[in-house]
Amino acid sequence: MEKTYLGFKDWDFKSEQREYTAPVKLLAADGTLIPKGWARRNVFDYDRKKVLKQMRRKEWDFYQLSNGKMMVQISFANISLGGYASAVLVDLIEGKTVASQMAPFVGGKDKYVLPAKGDVPNNVKFKIGEAEVEFDTRETSRTLYFKMKDVECHFEMDIMEGLENITTVLPFDGFPDRYFMTTKQNSMPCEGTFRKGDTVYEFSKEDTFCILDWGRVCTPYSLVWYWGNGSTYLVDEKGEKHIFGFEITWGIGNEKNATETCIFYDGKAHKFGAVDVETFPKPDKFMEDWVFVSEDGRFNLTMTPFFDHHSDLNVYAMRMHSHQVHGKWNGTVTLDDGTVLEIKDMYAFCEYVENRW
Repeated sequence: MEKTYLGFKDWDFKSEQREYTAPVKLLAADGTLIPKGWARRNVFDYDRKKVLKQMRRKEWDFYQLSNGKMMVQISFANISLGGYASAVLVDLIEGKTVASQMAPFVGGKDKYVLPAKGDVPNNVKFKIGEAEVEFDTRETSRTLYFKMKDVECHFEMDIMEGLENITTVLPFDGFPDRYFMTTKQNSMPCEGTFRKGDTVYEFSKEDTFCILDWGRVCTPYSLVWYWGNGSTYLVDEKGEKHIFGFEITWGIGNEKNATETCIFYDGKAHKFGAVDVETFPKPDKFMEDWVFVSEDGRFNLTMTPFFDHHSDLNVYAMRMHSHQVHGKWNGTVTLDDGTVLEIKDMYAFCEYVENRW
């Protein structure tokens, strides 16, 4: 199988997991992709001027934080034709959007340029119409700020010393100048407030974690993917607290040399193989159990959904259709040294997305 691994009980896909540990240029002088693999930090040097299809270039910094009851999404995206800054607050228990503000812009090819790496100190600060947005990344912390009309939010998160992530570069067969490069970094305890009018929602590091989804891509018109992520505290037999997280993404491009699948334990990445879901959820099984198993058996978790955050945006030739399903996760995962961790009622999500843009 080339694109997906649906029907994994008869698995005929084997990922080779090529890890990069030293800096390498992302694109050659002629705009073709050089590396194909993954890294524990972003070692891929990105020069946006080398992208051949400038109007297919898309760049975003997306943050999602949650305590399992309320969820906040704060993002800035530049998709060359235009883009937006936005902030959204969702009540996961009631299953409704509490607040949402978006500031769009047109013609973003050479303006509102985002940093070339997302896991090193950098600052994003823009004013778009009525919106103000700032993402400030330092060695040991991140600060997010968004303000527009009656919405204002401010969050701070911890970055533990030596925190690793998973950065992947995936090619697209038949398109030597196309690529999908993302950094996913979780395991970041987060605190702050989201204000809607006179109502303030507070979040604490005791139960709130943030995930960074950082993307710099040049893709074909149509994409489909799964993306699952979560972080939590685990207490071991000695009563010591550890931060555990996972990242699973699949279905994008050619994943022979890397799958975006990783366990994080106390900030260190533990790489495992490709993942699939036992039953394809589309079109009417999104609220049934999702059973995940990796090709190497190290990731064996079941998500029992409690909310499907469904959206479907159609604008001319563009469509962004998403089922981001939130639930409780149970099962086992295995670290690099063979240690098996039991996961009980962990809050996390997995989404199924179809995009044309």
